Amino acid sequence: MSDLPAGLDVALVRADNPSPLTLTGTNTWLAGRDPAWVVDPGPLLEAHLEAVLAEGKRRGGIGGIALTHDHGDHAEAAGELAARAGGVPVAAARWPDATLRPGEGERAGPLEAIVLTGHAADHRCYAFGDACFTGDAVLGQGSVFIAPGPGALAGYLHGLGRLRARGFAVLLPGHGPPVRDVADKLDGYVAHRLERERALIDALDAGARTIDALLDAAWADVPEPLRMPATVTLVAHLDKLAEEGRPAAAEVQRPEWVSTLQGA
Repeated sequence: MSDLPAGLDVALVRADNPSPLTLTGTNTWLAGRDPAWVVDPGPLLEAHLEAVLAEGKRRGGIGGIALTHDHGDHAEAAGELAARAGGVPVAAARWPDATLRPGEGERAGPLEAIVLTGHAADHRCYAFGDACFTGDAVLGQGSVFIAPGPGALAGYLHGLGRLRARGFAVLLPGHGPPVRDVADKLDGYVAHRLERERALIDALDAGARTIDALLDAAWADVPEPLRMPATVTLVAHLDKLAEEGRPAAAEVQRPEWVSTLQGA
């Protein structure tokens, strides 16, 4: 790929599952060779599995699989790929059949786990030299939704700061193109969340107390297909403000369906 640093030994196989949330599809990455490790095998689509296995063969085989998190668009094919690659290990924080549970700084083959929760409670990024596979923590374009839960948004923002401090040359996301302007991207992600927070505080101060009113005030630019994930992130923002001692945020009635996503 021409937009990757010279000498970075990775390959991209993109799944054919485009949508407003997955953008052009899930990025399945292969890192290194003899053998390669697969990051996020993606959805269980036969053509995609065959393409990943073929790329793995070109790289001297597949030695293992690492999941950034267990959402289906990233992890659904993990079991089948592991079996068809020869029963290779799967590294994941929460996926039930994982053989490795990597914590901060621990290795999975050539990869180093970086705990960066927020989008999901089990989310990991993986460092590979000067590159970092970011899953759904940082996308190639657009922003991510944050699953509500105690400390979820504050922890996510802190995690972005830790990622920036590593000084990676490129971010390899779960959706969208690689990110070369790493510092600008991460600074922009933090600034975007704080901008939403300021708009949310203004709306609360003006008396808004319903999800729809707050969305209209602070997420007015979000298209209709993304209004539901925006609601999830809005609740994560409300949780953060309530944790910081803003009683107005605690007064807003959360949709019951959002509570089922806590820690998702």
